[in-house]
Amino acid sequence: MCLSQSLSHIMRIVVLDNDRTQVELICQVLGAAGHVCQGFQSGKDLLAQLRKDSFDMLIFDWQVADMAGTELLRRAREKMPSKAPALFMTNNAGEDDIVAGVEAGADDFMVKPLRRGELLARTQALLRRAYPAQNGAEQLQFGQYLFETRPGRLLKDGAVLDVTHKEFYLALLFFRNLGRPLSRAYIHEAVWLRDTALPSRTMDTHVSRVRNKLQLNPENGYRLVPVYSYGYRLEKLAPLAAA
Repeated sequence: MCLSQSLSHIMRIVVLDNDRTQVELICQVLGAAGHVCQGFQSGKDLLAQLRKDSFDMLIFDWQVADMAGTELLRRAREKMPSKAPALFMTNNAGEDDIVAGVEAGADDFMVKPLRRGELLARTQALLRRAYPAQNGAEQLQFGQYLFETRPGRLLKDGAVLDVTHKEFYLALLFFRNLGRPLSRAYIHEAVWLRDTALPSRTMDTHVSRVRNKLQLNPENGYRLVPVYSYGYRLEKLAPLAAA
């Protein structure tokens, strides 16, 4: 699979279930589809991780042992992007749990035992609706910047910029997540994929090159800034702030 195709679909998904085997099954299915999956068996551990890292979707057991499903969903929503979908699982096919989950703000549900095909189909459908720009569009426009994903070409005000493949996908990642802090782990997995050994300086150098080559400075209405002990964030400035 080529890099552009992988990046069109790679998402970070957090999974919670009391049963370790269930967590491993879900992560195996989603991992085979090209997503990055991190599993937990405790609601408190999951929420602690959400304070430190970025995820694009939540899949969780409605009857998790240490926390009510409604409370878990509410607290997770506070720490995740507003558009991040949530899918809950329940052992009870009765109406009460399902109604409670949907009313609490979950986007979809599945009744256990899970079926692999249905799990993947529901997950992909939620991700497509939540992140329409991630679905392999050939051209993505962000103000004066135009990303052509098939050839991996980047233009600013109609002029082609001289960027490497890594710089192209790093810049695209920032624009797709405008205003959202991205952890170093998230950037690593999204741009460098399976290259596990990545010196910290390598990422910093690429970010610096993207900032310079795209002229991401207040004069052009953008600011690419480090987030202390976390990662980076691309900000779009209001006209007065840019001036």
